[in-house]
Amino acid sequence: MTELSTLILDGIRDVPDYPKPGVMFKDITPLLGDPVAMAAVVEELAGLHPVDKIVGIEARGFILAAPVAYRAGAGFVPVRKKGKLPAETLEESYDLEYGSATIEVHRDAFTPGDRVLVVDDVLATGGTARAAVDLVKRAGAEVVGIAVLMELAFLRGRERLTGVDLRSLVIV
Repeated sequence: MTELSTLILDGIRDVPDYPKPGVMFKDITPLLGDPVAMAAVVEELAGLHPVDKIVGIEARGFILAAPVAYRAGAGFVPVRKKGKLPAETLEESYDLEYGSATIEVHRDAFTPGDRVLVVDDVLATGGTARAAVDLVKRAGAEVVGIAVLMELAFLRGRERLTGVDLRSLVIV
């Protein structure tokens, strides 16, 4: 196991039965509170691809994507839950491990041809990441990859993301 993997795994706490019974929630707040671990994660994610924009998926994806965008010298674009963005949007609905949801991005968030990295905290079933990729493409930008802090391999989310470069800092 690498030093980065150890930092990440030591900084993630399991919370059983959250947000509903049967779900094991991966809480990244201890990692976020560790400046060494947080800096290592940001450095690793920022160095994955040369990009114009970094997309952060609400809500914990924002926490990672914003400093990654700053470090990479790229713009930050939030992908939010339906109804949270003030201007004209594109939307995409999807299923996740414990329900369904709709996310949106501003219609003018990208310049045609922008190279975009999608960042999130955890890849579970892949529904949110797939929806974000589809939104970015519909907006006229190119998705160069998806980067996640942790991938829950047993949920097989990677299977929904074929054709997209997916980087997971740790896989459990």
